[in-house]
Amino acid sequence: MHTPEISERFIALRASGWTYSKIMGELNVSKPTLIGWSRKYRFQIQNFRAIELEALRDKWLATTAVRVNGIGEQLRAVEAELAKRDIASVSTARLFVLADALRRQIERETGPVQFTTPVSEIPQEEYHEQVQDWRA
Repeated sequence: MHTPEISERFIALRASGWTYSKIMGELNVSKPTLIGWSRKYRFQIQNFRAIELEALRDKWLATTAVRVNGIGEQLRAVEAELAKRDIASVSTARLFVLADALRRQIERETGPVQFTTPVSEIPQEEYHEQVQDWRA
């Protein structure tokens, strides 16, 4: 019989991407046992992997708010430059294209606005059996 600490260590190692062979050597547990644990603890392993991936995303990718703010600052700079330009200028057309591209990028990042409310907070006279999605 193996201790809970051994199975917890298995979950952490497996979530980190270790192979059964490496884990067998590290924990001195048979491969059939490891396979059984993999089935038994699959949700914990997946959750640990998700946590590790989320940490990597946080480390390397900006949040949506940071990205949208950055794009917004670029858009503000482009629009300020556009305000100074003569419409007949060749580079003005390029600035209009850039401003449009930045607006579309903000729309992609933010997606559609959706509001929801718990069923318990819907007044009885307004409640309907069908699901209602409200978009701004």
